[in-house]
Amino acid sequence: MPALALFLLAGALGTCPATAATGPPTPKPTVAEEEFWTAERMAEAVPVDAARDRAPSMASARAAGPRVAPPGTKKGEYFGGLPMVGTFFYKARPFGGKATSCTGSVVHSGTKDLVLTAGHCGNGLKAATQRIFVPQYRHGAAVADQPSGVFGVNRVFVDPRYEQNTKKPVSDLDFAFVRVAPNGKGKAEDVTGALTFTQASGYRHNATVIGYPSGESVNKKHQALRCNVATSRLTNFRQIQMTCGGFYGGVSGGPWITGYNPTTRTGKVIGNTGGYNGGGNDQNVDWISYAPVYGKDAQALYNDAVAGTSDEDIKRPPYVPANSRPYLPGNGALWKHARLLASGDFSNTGHSDLIVVWTDGATALYPGDGKGGFRPGRRLLPANALWKNAGAITGGDFTGSNQFDLLVRWNDGAVTLHPDVSTKGLSKPGTQMAKKGSIWKSATQISAGRFNAGAYVTDLVVRWKDGELSLYTKVSSGTFGQEHRLRAADPLWARATLLTSGQFSGNHKWDLMIRRSDGEVDNYVGTTTAGLGTVKRVLDSNELWAQHGSVVSAGGYTANGLADDLLVRWSDGETTMYTDTRADALGDGVMLVAP
Repeated sequence: MPALALFLLAGALGTCPATAATGPPTPKPTVAEEEFWTAERMAEAVPVDAARDRAPSMASARAAGPRVAPPGTKKGEYFGGLPMVGTFFYKARPFGGKATSCTGSVVHSGTKDLVLTAGHCGNGLKAATQRIFVPQYRHGAAVADQPSGVFGVNRVFVDPRYEQNTKKPVSDLDFAFVRVAPNGKGKAEDVTGALTFTQASGYRHNATVIGYPSGESVNKKHQALRCNVATSRLTNFRQIQMTCGGFYGGVSGGPWITGYNPTTRTGKVIGNTGGYNGGGNDQNVDWISYAPVYGKDAQALYNDAVAGTSDEDIKRPPYVPANSRPYLPGNGALWKHARLLASGDFSNTGHSDLIVVWTDGATALYPGDGKGGFRPGRRLLPANALWKNAGAITGGDFTGSNQFDLLVRWNDGAVTLHPDVSTKGLSKPGTQMAKKGSIWKSATQISAGRFNAGAYVTDLVVRWKDGELSLYTKVSSGTFGQEHRLRAADPLWARATLLTSGQFSGNHKWDLMIRRSDGEVDNYVGTTTAGLGTVKRVLDSNELWAQHGSVVSAGGYTANGLADDLLVRWSDGETTMYTDTRADALGDGVMLVAP
């Protein structure tokens, strides 16, 4: 899996705040709880998974000490911690009353008393006594000397379908919310600040992962551990994964954060360490960790926690696994060879279809279903030498038939137009738009849109090799119409490594979207023959989107009738659609092809 992701950057996320304080009142921690947890007892607590008397999982194996990671594996760093991230301590009844620990983080809510952790930690807390949460835990310090004091546990909310430390699809539900009591300093969120519980877009993000590893052999000072890392998807699960060493037992429940601001003590939490096998792979190594991706199920549990819903009233339908609906056939190994993509209404159905040119020259059409998915594909051409030389493609209704055509720029400078692809296929040579050896050999990228046209998509944006940008209007069979220079030769635009167009502003006119070589993504709203439109930043420069070898296309694959669904084929073959992408933010990420 490459160091990308789908997308996880602050501009790609949707937040889920709660503003109304609801639910039952929360009592303060008892004197007995505060007196029980001496500095020595907290220091001696073992990770929740290490206390289990069943087959070892990620955390218990990690507690035994480090193994040898592959050369070049990133390692976490110990630091003083964040104010809202800390450790749960509790006496685990099923495990002989041992002092036990897990990591958690305060998340924003109207009740100001909500802490996020893993589901397997939540189950341990439910069956425990002497339950406290210690933000920014300081090893060796007494309760009275902890930075924010301690907070007693009032209620624990775990999805009823979750199974403890399972490897089944329901491991996607390994998250929990804990309502904690105020202490002498106030409610938890008022004292520590809070992260915003966030439903992430897709699986690729730049995240900071934090946890409290336990055990003298791996964390002599018992400090918090963090790692800034790119995430990817755990195949066939609604989970993200990261590779970073040092995450031993005790890190379960720790937050995966984007956009943290130390001044305001805010940021977005998009996952918590947990999931498959309790949050780690089958070999239980310390350098591979997983986290559930928050979707509707996590949002529902968050809402239940804020509302204080009783356990009996938390009802859920049977869980639907992440891989229950294939969107496109094959896996990432196959789709790495999807060299060129073009979106358009090739089948005259009112929504977009996808044309793919593979590395061996084979060409296929995948009809969209109008709901973000695809129907069985149709082969347009078998593997052949000619189409190996197709350098760029785009879909537009250049013939004005209400059915999209395919425009092809060949590596030798020729350009051909193939009308009404779905019914006529690609077997014929098509209409010649430019001859071999023409200036079009320098046309690095092409993208059709409706920047000046009326009823049909007959405009064409071209980025030339030297960074010059042109807009051709009234393109039709045999002619490129009229050229309008949008930008003179420019080294900045020569680094615009990906280019596409769509209705990202939600109206009739189309915008131009580019990705630069450093991963920055910008959208030019209101681009016309008069020039480039107003620039809207979609993503700042980032290592995820900076990866070479990706391909993009935009179309109208969902039911809103707009060509605003951004499709990305990443370099490892994973393919993601960001539905209903806006002028300044990516839409919700849907994986079409698993890595």
